[in-house]
Amino acid sequence: MWRLIKFLIYLIILAGIGLVAFAYLGPIFMPGDFEPPAQEVTMPVDLGQ
Repeated sequence: MWRLIKFLIYLIILAGIGLVAFAYLGPIFMPGDFEPPAQEVTMPVDLGQ
């Protein structure tokens, strides 16, 4: 039972390291996936005067 818990702990740590690596290296290798959609938004503003 201890071996299973130990394995799960190692797996969680490895997944955390992978997530941090993806967050830092993802924009370098896949910049299109991390960019927000660019569009101009114009809205009229009524100041109520």
